[in-house]
Amino acid sequence: MSSLSFSELFGYLQTAFFETFLMCSVSLVISVILGLITGLAIFTTRDGTFWRNRTLNFVGGILVNVIRSIPFIILLVLLIPVTNMVVGSTIGPMSASISLSVASFAFFSRMVESSLSEVDRGVIEASKAFGASNWAIIRSVLLPEALPGIYRGITILAIGLVGNSANAGMVGGGGIGDLAIRFGYYRYQTDVMIVTVVLLIVLVQIIQMTGDWIAKKAEKR
Repeated sequence: MSSLSFSELFGYLQTAFFETFLMCSVSLVISVILGLITGLAIFTTRDGTFWRNRTLNFVGGILVNVIRSIPFIILLVLLIPVTNMVVGSTIGPMSASISLSVASFAFFSRMVESSLSEVDRGVIEASKAFGASNWAIIRSVLLPEALPGIYRGITILAIGLVGNSANAGMVGGGGIGDLAIRFGYYRYQTDVMIVTVVLLIVLVQIIQMTGDWIAKKAEKR
C-alpha cells in the first residue's frame, strides 16, 4: 500500500487538527462552565460552609463520582442515544464533544472543589465579620483567591481533552486519533503515526506552558 505524499499528509493533518480543535474547544467551554457550577455547589453546601445542604452535597458528589468512575471509551458508547438526540448524529467532532463534556466536567468539578478548599478560611471569616453577604464573599473573595488553582485545573483539563479526543477519534469522532489509527495503524504507515505523536506532544507542551504562565500571573495579583 502506497504511502501518503507530503501534500496529502498535510491536507489530512489540517482536517484532523481542525476536528480536534473543534472537539476540545467546545468541550472545554462546556466543561469549565458546568464544572465550575458543580464544584462550587458541592463546596458551598458542605457542613460549616455557606449553605449547609447535605442532600444536595451528597447527590452532587455521587453524580460526579459515578461519571468519573466510568472509563471514557465506555461512556462514549453509553451516551450514543443522548448524542444522537442532541446533535442528530453519532459521528463527527460535535458528536464526540457531548461525551467529552460529560466526562470532563465531572473531573473539573472536583478540581474546582479542591481549589476552593485551599482558600484560607480566615479570609472568608474576616469578610463575614465585615458584613459581606455570602454571594459577595464568593464573587469577591473565594473565587479570586482560588483562581490560580482553577487555572491550573483548566490546563490539566485541556490536556486531558486532547488525549480523550484521540480516543473519540477511534469510534467516529474524527481528529488526530482517527488519522493515526486509519493511516498509522491500519495501513502500517509509521511515518504518519510519528508525525501525529510529535504534533500532539508539541500541542500539549504549548497548553501546559500557557496554563502555567496564566496561573503565575493570577498569583501575582
